[in-house]
Amino acid sequence: MTGASGGIGTRLRKLLPPIYPDLLLSDIKPPADLGANEQFKAADLADLAQCEAICEGVDGIIHFGGYSVEGTWDQILQANIIGGYNLFEAAYRKGVKRVVFASSNHAVGFYPRHHKIGTDVMPRPDGRYGVSKVFGEAVGALYADKHGLKVTCLRIGNFGDMPLDQRRLSIWLKPDDLVQLCRIGLEHPDIHFEIFYGASLNERAWWDNSRAYELGYRPTGRAEDFREHAMAEQAKLKPDPVGDYFQGGAFCSMEFDADPSRIIDWTKR
Repeated sequence: MTGASGGIGTRLRKLLPPIYPDLLLSDIKPPADLGANEQFKAADLADLAQCEAICEGVDGIIHFGGYSVEGTWDQILQANIIGGYNLFEAAYRKGVKRVVFASSNHAVGFYPRHHKIGTDVMPRPDGRYGVSKVFGEAVGALYADKHGLKVTCLRIGNFGDMPLDQRRLSIWLKPDDLVQLCRIGLEHPDIHFEIFYGASLNERAWWDNSRAYELGYRPTGRAEDFREHAMAEQAKLKPDPVGDYFQGGAFCSMEFDADPSRIIDWTKR
């Protein structure tokens, strides 16, 4: 698992070992609380040789490494685009059988919230970070179709113990449900190339995640159980005319300088 020192990786370090006891962790630097029983190998994803080193003798990869928020072009380029390509190329060279790629809802963030979308829609990234996730999905498809690598891309919503505002009631992902999705990607016999939405059982969902359900996904988290808390937190936030309209939220309004009066017109097309 790459990205072992990040927010999601830190949580999965506790949840995955009972399922995968031989889990090898990687990141550019070791986690501060790395346990004596945890296997860790440092790697900078922007260096292909280092990526090859962590793929040696590995059957499957859960790829959560990279820059996890919006950043400068150079930050995104090195960590997510060059790093993402290197990860898939290294996996292919070293005979890895499966890769689960942490994509993001920000690959499609510029869809309006009133549009329910599937996994086959045209990408509409809401920033450079989202662009890098579209790139990662495309590279994953290439290596699946051309080289037979079994690839699952997870367009992760908002990972955590509960949804923290109104938007997250639609996109929340419980940690245990992410583990389920990872297991489908690593174990299901019918995987070739798939895209799933990383979301729990959210009644307000903007996403059609039926393919994940077809392959056995049964989320245990239900966003509406936390509705009162989420709406109370929402009341503390300032209105965001752009972010509140689109699925990507604040990622859409960040650096936005188009004509906001034309949003409804061009999103109808």
